[in-house]
Amino acid sequence: MAMDRIAIIGGGPGGLMLARLLHLAGLAPVVFERDAHAGERPQGGSLDLHGETGQRAMRLAGLEAEFTAAARPEDQGDRLYDVDGTLLFDRNEPADDRPEIDRTILRRILLDSLAPGTVRWGRRVVGITPVDGCYAVVGDGWRECFDVVVGADGAWSRVRPLLGDAVPAYEGVTLVELGFDAERHPAIDALTGSGKLFAVGDNRVLITQRNGLGHIRGYAGLRLDEATALAWQALSPAELRAALRAAFAGWAPALKEMIETGEFIAVRPLHALPIGHRWTSQPGLTLLGDAAHLMSPFSGEGVNLALADAVDLAEALTAGRNWRAVTAYEETMAARAALAAEGAAEGLNGAFSSEGARPVLEHYRARTSGI
Repeated sequence: MAMDRIAIIGGGPGGLMLARLLHLAGLAPVVFERDAHAGERPQGGSLDLHGETGQRAMRLAGLEAEFTAAARPEDQGDRLYDVDGTLLFDRNEPADDRPEIDRTILRRILLDSLAPGTVRWGRRVVGITPVDGCYAVVGDGWRECFDVVVGADGAWSRVRPLLGDAVPAYEGVTLVELGFDAERHPAIDALTGSGKLFAVGDNRVLITQRNGLGHIRGYAGLRLDEATALAWQALSPAELRAALRAAFAGWAPALKEMIETGEFIAVRPLHALPIGHRWTSQPGLTLLGDAAHLMSPFSGEGVNLALADAVDLAEALTAGRNWRAVTAYEETMAARAALAAEGAAEGLNGAFSSEGARPVLEHYRARTSGI
């Protein structure tokens, strides 16, 4: 089958990495992105790139120098508090080589590496239809045909329904995302330390994470039923702050300062695809990243998996020039993602448990000791 005309749906790190690698192989993929421009929406907080996945992808893409210049190896520390504000764990030195980088900066590095016109901004895809040996990618008043369509379009992918009926399920946990400026919030700055802070209680967490340019990203998380989680998305900032005050009423004042002073960014109910999600391979259609294996962020693997997927899929699309290579990629990707998804589920359930901070403390100690 022909595999030269390639459409990538979604301009996140995984889709952009795939476009970069295909470009290096002599192809000219097209990335369809619904945003009107790169700065239209906040891109999230800080990411740690792992050596064998994310960092390897940057090397293969010829972007190691750009990554190294922007990464923050000094921001890999961990702190853990209980609800009384007792410091249970404090590590300033990194446990492994996983330097941080802001998601916005990573995306900018990838965008700058692409040929002009590769990303089609403001192109929201409304349908994908097989037509005369190709797939028509359809938007509002436009359509283009491609040999291969890659769904890199995240949790609510437009491509995934063409391959099966799996849909993300609510995991029973909702995060309220908060923003802080380190200079204007010295108490939060001091509390956060040299990387990431977890404060863990009975099915509740408070998190802060140091970002670049003097910013700190925060999260207040708790178990909510799905109807309540949806209702929280419609609350005003004042109503949301009142709801969080009630949820964290018994916590130490220094920790509750996050709730009192944070700028509300979004309410994010957490969803995940079934662990081990697979589909029957279909020539011309495939997935990578969250579109293929959405999981909670409590494994730290999401963007690393997406970048690893891009490496393997680029090789499959260019080396064998037949769909058997892509089918093999799909199996390798699914097996790798299943292991990470198991870890993500375990991490979520450890953080949001009736046992308080104990499971998280055990995880930190085991990671530090290398167990």
